[in-house]
Amino acid sequence: MDAAFWHSKWDSQQIGFHLDSVNPLLIEYWSSLALTPGSEIFVPLCGKSLDMTFLAEQGHKVLGCELSELAVSQFFDEQQLSVNVSDAGVHKLYQFDEISIYQGDIYALRAEQTANCTGFYDRAALIAWPEEMRDGYARKLAELIKPGTAGLLVTLDYPQETLQGPPFAVSDAWVEQHLAEHFEIEQLCCRDVLADNPRFIKKEVPWLNEAVYRLVRK
Repeated sequence: MDAAFWHSKWDSQQIGFHLDSVNPLLIEYWSSLALTPGSEIFVPLCGKSLDMTFLAEQGHKVLGCELSELAVSQFFDEQQLSVNVSDAGVHKLYQFDEISIYQGDIYALRAEQTANCTGFYDRAALIAWPEEMRDGYARKLAELIKPGTAGLLVTLDYPQETLQGPPFAVSDAWVEQHLAEHFEIEQLCCRDVLADNPRFIKKEVPWLNEAVYRLVRK
């Protein structure tokens, strides 16, 4: 699960984790955070997610971080946005109006670069890490988020032995055990989504739950 793994996925366009539409849970539950228009929202491991355009359409500024330069370029190309690219230390910064993306390693991102963010959204970041690497990501996210900042976390859970991730299975018990140190946690919804995921059906995964949580940085 090093950088070369993700670059290979994007180079070969093996991006089954990318959704061609806005995540329905984001549409349904984003307003529950009651963030004011103009708030800046941090989106870790954002890929070329259309969820960023949804957040921008809600009146937010969006700040993403993505390892793959190809993913970032495709996002702006596919949205037909004329992007400005500049150097930002070890990252490149892609900007168009209310959407900015740091291209590079999230572990090299500094808290001052996300200091203006008063919300966050994680649909594909936590579930991108195998369990042995997940705690490190959770600590990094907490480092980048100021106390009082609210966000949505979307997870998938299934019998991990039935399918090699990513996405990896993240249980409710894992969320409660490993995120409670840094976040107040409230599960807003958990639903069976197996019928909507042919890859999991093909691999004979017996069940697949998608959950959304409201997290607030302590």
